[in-house]
Amino acid sequence: MMAIDEAKRGILGDANVGIRPGSGGIKIAIDRGGTFTDCIGSQPDRPPVVIKLLSVDPQNYEDAPREAIRRVLEAYTGRKILREEKLDTSLIESIRMGTTVATNALLERKGQKCALVTTKGFADCLIIGNQSRPKIFDIAIHKPEVLYQKVIEIDERVTLEDYTEHSEKLKTVDVSTDEDLTFGLSGEVVRILKRPRTTEVEASLLGLYAEGFRSIAVCLTHSYTFPEHEKLVGDIARKIGFEHISLSSQLMPMIKLVPRATSATADAYLTPEIKKYISGFENGFDGGLGNASALKGKGTRCEFMQSDGGLVDVNLFSGLRAILSGPAGGVVGYALTSYDPKTKIPVIGFDMGGTSTDVSRYGEGHYEHVFETTTAGVTIQSPQLDINTVAAGGGSQLFWRNGLFVVGPESAGAHPGPACYRKGGPLTVTDANLHLGRLLPELFPTIFGPQENESLDSEASERLFTELTEEINLEIDAASNMTVDEVAYGFIKVANEAMIRPIRALTEAKGYDTSTHRLATFGGAGGQHAVAIAEALGISQILIHKYSSVLSAYGMALADVVQEVQEPSSYIFTPETQSMFVERFLELKKRASASLREQGFKDHHLEFESYLNMRYRGTESALMIIKPADGWDFEKPFVDHHLQEFGFILPNRDIIVDDIRVRGIGKSYQLAEKTVDEQLKTLKVTLVNGDKRVSMKEVYFEGGRIQTPVFKIEDLDAGDKVVGPAILADDTQTIVIPPGAAAISLETHIMVNIGDEARKKAASTEQIDPITLSIFGHRFMAIAEQMGRALQKTSVSTNVKERLDYSCALFDAQGGLVANAPHLPVHLGSMSTAVRTQANIWKGKLKKGDVIVSNHPQTGGTHLPDITVITPAFHGDKIVFYVASRAHHADIGGILPGSMPPHSRELYQEGAAIFSEKLVSEGHFDEQRITELLLHEPAKYPGCSGTRCLPDNINDLKAQVAANQKGIYLIDSLIDEYGEAVVQFYMLAIQDNAELSVKNLLREVSKRFEGKLLRASDYMDDGSLICLTIDINGDDGTAVFDFTGTGPEMYGNMNAPEAVTYSAIIYCLRCLITEDIPLNQGCLKPIKVIIPKDSFLSPSATAAVVGGNVLTSQRVTDVIFHAFQACAASQGDCNNLTFGIGGKIEGKDEQVRGWGYYETIAGGSGAGPNWHGTSGVHTHMTNTRITDAEIFERRYPVLLREFSIRKGSGGNGQYRGGDGVVRDIEFRVPVQCSILSERRVYHPYGLAGGQEAHCGLNLWARLVDDGKGGKKERIINLGGKNTASMQAGERIIICTPGGGGYGPANLDADISGRKMDPRANWRGQGSVAIYNAIQESN
Repeated sequence: MMAIDEAKRGILGDANVGIRPGSGGIKIAIDRGGTFTDCIGSQPDRPPVVIKLLSVDPQNYEDAPREAIRRVLEAYTGRKILREEKLDTSLIESIRMGTTVATNALLERKGQKCALVTTKGFADCLIIGNQSRPKIFDIAIHKPEVLYQKVIEIDERVTLEDYTEHSEKLKTVDVSTDEDLTFGLSGEVVRILKRPRTTEVEASLLGLYAEGFRSIAVCLTHSYTFPEHEKLVGDIARKIGFEHISLSSQLMPMIKLVPRATSATADAYLTPEIKKYISGFENGFDGGLGNASALKGKGTRCEFMQSDGGLVDVNLFSGLRAILSGPAGGVVGYALTSYDPKTKIPVIGFDMGGTSTDVSRYGEGHYEHVFETTTAGVTIQSPQLDINTVAAGGGSQLFWRNGLFVVGPESAGAHPGPACYRKGGPLTVTDANLHLGRLLPELFPTIFGPQENESLDSEASERLFTELTEEINLEIDAASNMTVDEVAYGFIKVANEAMIRPIRALTEAKGYDTSTHRLATFGGAGGQHAVAIAEALGISQILIHKYSSVLSAYGMALADVVQEVQEPSSYIFTPETQSMFVERFLELKKRASASLREQGFKDHHLEFESYLNMRYRGTESALMIIKPADGWDFEKPFVDHHLQEFGFILPNRDIIVDDIRVRGIGKSYQLAEKTVDEQLKTLKVTLVNGDKRVSMKEVYFEGGRIQTPVFKIEDLDAGDKVVGPAILADDTQTIVIPPGAAAISLETHIMVNIGDEARKKAASTEQIDPITLSIFGHRFMAIAEQMGRALQKTSVSTNVKERLDYSCALFDAQGGLVANAPHLPVHLGSMSTAVRTQANIWKGKLKKGDVIVSNHPQTGGTHLPDITVITPAFHGDKIVFYVASRAHHADIGGILPGSMPPHSRELYQEGAAIFSEKLVSEGHFDEQRITELLLHEPAKYPGCSGTRCLPDNINDLKAQVAANQKGIYLIDSLIDEYGEAVVQFYMLAIQDNAELSVKNLLREVSKRFEGKLLRASDYMDDGSLICLTIDINGDDGTAVFDFTGTGPEMYGNMNAPEAVTYSAIIYCLRCLITEDIPLNQGCLKPIKVIIPKDSFLSPSATAAVVGGNVLTSQRVTDVIFHAFQACAASQGDCNNLTFGIGGKIEGKDEQVRGWGYYETIAGGSGAGPNWHGTSGVHTHMTNTRITDAEIFERRYPVLLREFSIRKGSGGNGQYRGGDGVVRDIEFRVPVQCSILSERRVYHPYGLAGGQEAHCGLNLWARLVDDGKGGKKERIINLGGKNTASMQAGERIIICTPGGGGYGPANLDADISGRKMDPRANWRGQGSVAIYNAIQESN
């Protein structure tokens, strides 16, 4: 498809894009997308040429960008240029391009064969990653494959000498006394433990070379600050002849081993593919491409767009920075055309395409970057624009599932595409817009059908919508029957809600108000949804550039060339160190300047942005702060930014600088078009002349179809005002203007203004409307999600802020669960028990501003470190909802640091037990009482201490209160929008919907097992029996879960409060349903649970329970899945490891300040009917992330010797169980170390003939006298539950269990029938996307 338009002046025409002095050639900007390639050509004093063609059309051309350039040259020279003819670079001043080559290679896993070189003990670091599973409810766990084909280990090791958790903040300042000590680039003192041997490195690399590897990635521990060992490996590899060498220390010198190793691997995997593509592209030109060729007069400048929104010379373009090459152009395009630096109105970018929608923000005059993102399952460190992908686009499929309207995430793609594309495709959002009259076939390209000469097929869309409407009406009450129009419009509303959630997260979660923004929409489908999106966000003005359909290419034309330079740091920012930072900035500027000069820029074309990546000591949430305009004092902007984004500051904490960054900018083009606000000052607005209307169409808006005028965009003059309802369209886009909105044509944009009259949403409480029900499902979940973001933002502790060991939820007035964000499974059902209990205790006593705190097992607690904060939501003087947040506190006292003692016998030994207290009374935070409860009360018991980290406890509790307050605010907004009666009505309806889903599941299970009782049992390691019988009534879809026969309460800590069993049941049911359903109290309505009193699943009030939450819960889950014959046993364990120092001094009342660390360690997952188990992953009731090795060693006095897959530990079978891991930690100072684990005696079972997995094993490598005056190492088995005082140099080695196998080992595995998550290979980058991934994996 090609469209050349020479009539559209004033946007690019007459050199409006701007040119470098002394030039007069043709400038070309190209965006090669997945489906279409867009190209804009410009030349002084001549109108622009705009071309759009298919990115892949092998019958007509080999390469779309080159073909686009050929057509531009034909248009400007007036000469026919043959396709096989080399293009004359002397005619071209510059080529600027964005490409999906790297993204596609990553998505399709078609990069260069490469190998990873890493430190001994870390060969499996990328397989394990952060150990979390991608989707919390997938028992068939799918983790993205690693990019390398082989990994080799180098026997070398360095570590950091000091650790930040030291109570005295000691820091080594003299390295001259020890040849193994040196200062790293960050200023941290590095200890060299083992230097690499050149001969060994060379032999390993020669072996790789002999196997055909030509590209390698090198990532060694702590190379971000000590790169010497990596440089040695790189030098040897170059001498051997490797063609591409990616050193992590050069690509992105930032702390965190796993993201840096993944980044280096991605670069080694993708850059050769980029170079291969560029080489083929260059072959089509007569003359070279790139600055070097241009300076010699033998070619033209050629620059590629990078993920950070800056261009780079073709010869410097790398795969690591190419992931968002195309979308970045769109952000630059709208940022420079929709933002006015004088009025400073921030802009939200809304790029809605066929498969997905990209959302971003531009404000304060500079781009928002993120430095660690996940794309196609690969987490990388590299500066990228904060572009967030939403799983909803024009091609998103439409479903009716369990009484709900569901949009996506499945997409019809380009083939077969939507039903209306004449290829037999499914119903999609595009079909809904077409059926409702919001897409006009007569204005759409005629590229469909067998001969590719037909328009959209409206009849196909209507036929499928009619069938779906009949299906829906069969399942709902007759009084609620819907028309085909209502069904199609319902899907549009649900799709809009799905897109609104991440926009809210992008803005509100960072402390911005969406209503103060403009919405800039572009992409093919954006104009049909923009007004509804803006209205829901409170945005009153929408900007649609007249070149919005090719805005990414336009952005390439406007972009600057950028050179990023960055160095690590560990220094504190103070007035005394300020001058040192200025010196570092000057050095980095020199490096950036040199690179830009090499690319042809003069000094007067250079600009610089200086940044410090800053955080408070003891936190890991750094903020990238740009240099203030009035000097070099970064402290005030950091404090202001921290307060805005996180809601608090820490006045007495040191401010640490993690990174020093300079962004060098080569200014080459100037935008000549006036800003929107400048145009509005002189614009004369008049109602559009009716003669410009090209037709009238029946278009569906809220309430019914309306006769709607249609205008062509090119017919509108500046100042023309079109009042809705109306449709504005051209060859590439359609803009829907509903009633209440009006469009004004500017020189460069269509501006849509939305009426500001506040309309309460109309919804009935007589009958359930499935559309409104689907929307409320999104809204309720959004409240819980935003509470979670608020909690993570405002918390201080590593447990909450980094490991995300928390949950947030919304409850009805009786304490029934309404919506639980997908955080920790063990909290799912138990939080409801806690809220119901507290609601009864405080009935009639609570006032607005009151907050309750509790953690006691008898009131719905799981174990004592999990503290629940509950806030009632009032409407008038009546409680209408509750919100609650539960967070794991690193220490709350007890007999051992970390409050996870392996040998506790009584509840008091596990720390502070809070039955029911007011934390806040009418807005006053009672710090005195909570200090008494956490610090003094636990210390009254023999051998016990109060909390060892009270400041963190207080800060995290305040964060929980703030998160709850966020939920209250959102509930109030929802009631204001719909009215209390409607909100309450749909709160109950969404619970009924979940109940229906569970009933349908139980009916299916009953049918599969022919109505038989389901039975399963298993033994805890101490011999205690878990016994379960499930009796399903297949007629009414109810079931009895009967745990009669389960063993008695233990004199130990494996007792599990009843709430834990409820959590296990709701988790298992949600996993078995396999579809997204509302997760709420309705899931348990069809279930009756029988738990024998005084069993270890229903213990007494004083029983120890710390292991019940983290271990017994896993074993109960395995028993439930066994009864359903769903899968083999997973590791059945969390492998809870704690260590630390400090606490109460025996025989004295005083406490020694200390620190504690807590982690849970991955294992193997069980295999199933058509899937292998996964190795090195968290399973079932937990999914917390592991601390990165380099962060681990920076914060604590430890040396991580090994973190690897425990090969062969999974059960054999037709489908193999996943393997466990080996985690070997050496302590560098004396600590108290405790392990609390299961499956050290009873093996994880296999199923259907599959073999059992290996048990776990906990070893203590103890130093003992060797009889010769020295020390020797003795290996001691610690058993499953133990604590030990470990000395410096001693190690704990945790070998975790594998997962059981499924099916006889002599049968071949067939995973072809396995249903894959349609989002598995999505490009899911950006701050919101990565937060969602974390949240869904927790």
